[in-house]
Order: sequence, then C-alpha cells, then structure tokens
Amino acid sequence: MHSVSNPFQACNDIFFRPNGVFNAVGEKNNWSWIPFIIVMMITLASQYLYVNFVDIEWFANINIAAQEAMSPAEEDQMRAFFNRNTLMISQLIGAFIGLIVVNAIFALYLNLTTRSDDSHVFGYTDWYGFTWWVSMPYVLTGLISAALIMLSGDHQISPAILAPLSLSYALGLEMSSPWFAFAQAIRIELFWTIYLTMVGITQWTSFSTKKAAIIATAPYVIIYGIWAVIALI
Repeated sequence: MHSVSNPFQACNDIFFRPNGVFNAVGEKNNWSWIPFIIVMMITLASQYLYVNFVDIEWFANINIAAQEAMSPAEEDQMRAFFNRNTLMISQLIGAFIGLIVVNAIFALYLNLTTRSDDSHVFGYTDWYGFTWWVSMPYVLTGLISAALIMLSGDHQISPAILAPLSLSYALGLEMSSPWFAFAQAIRIELFWTIYLTMVGITQWTSFSTKKAAIIATAPYVIIYGIWAVIALI
C-alpha cells in the first residue's frame, strides 16, 4: 500500500488511491480539517456565484410556480423574500449548517454500525472526520458548477446547475416537476461517496467488503426509497 505523508497529498490521493489515505488518516490527528475547509469553501463559493449571478425576479417566479396553489398575498410574501441579500444569506447559512449536520448524523450512523467490530478503535470524532474525506467528490462537481455558472451567458439558469452531474441536470427537469429534488440528489458524486465509504470502512474495521458495502449503501437505499415513494404519491 502506498504511503501518504501529508493531508494535502491525501486530498489528491482520495480520488485515486483511497486505501492509503484512510490508512494514514486513521493514524494521524487533525488531518480532517483540510477536507472540511476545502469542501466548505467550494460549496459556499458555488452557492455565492449562483445567487450573485441568477436573475432574482425570474428565480422568484419559478419558485412560486413550483409551489401548490397560493393566494396573491402568499405569493407577494414569498416574492418579498427573494431579494439577493436575503437569498444569499439563507443559502450560505443553509449550506454551511446543512453540511455540518448531515455529516454529524452520518458519523453517528457509522460509529454505531461499526461498534460490533472486534478491533473497534475509532470513536465518534474519528468518524466525523472520516465523513469529510468521503465528501471530497463534491469538490469536483462544485468546481464544475462554478465553471458552468461563470461561462453562462443567460442569467435565467436553473438551480440544477449547482449539481451538474445529477439526473435533474442531465434530464433538464423543471423545478415544478415533483421529481426535481429527488433527481437532483441522484448524482455521480453520491455513488462515489458510497464507494469511498465502503473502502474506508474496510480499512478502519475488520469487516468484509460485503458488510462494508451494506453499511455504506443502506442509509441511501432507505432514504431515497422513501423519497421516491413520496414523490410517486
């Protein structure tokens, strides 16, 4: 197995040789701050670029159109919310807190499901750091998203551009579609993250690859399965 000598090398190798990265991260302290900063910076930067670029009046109209029947007063209230400053603050705060909370929950899940391992040596904070390493594929799509926004000549661009490798972007779904949010969540980096999670679990535990794959895949199968049923209803 190749050696990883520093967290910056690990941020590069996580895409190509993740086994060595998880082996090194399991032995080093504080390395996970680097992917945390990188993931946050790219995520917030793409959100900032989108809100700063999009036609706000058009964006308000498509969001209102995507809602169920609303009274004129409710439409006016919602339209008042969609000014650039308010939207910017809500998007940036939402993205920042959302990533922290989602990874915290995922870390708790990983910590609980790996406690049966005979060689269990990693605690909750270790798994929380782990979640930022498996989130690194989102950095690549964040960069693609930022590039697409900056190259766009049309300010009326769908928020699907924030997930350029998603099903919603590929199919060109409108926000009014009941499948828009679901399809936007189905993206290449999701499957990449599942794969990295499986690899990491096999490195940090004595579990078989099959068991690691089940642990890595299970929450997504359950969540997306329920989501799909709700969308159908």
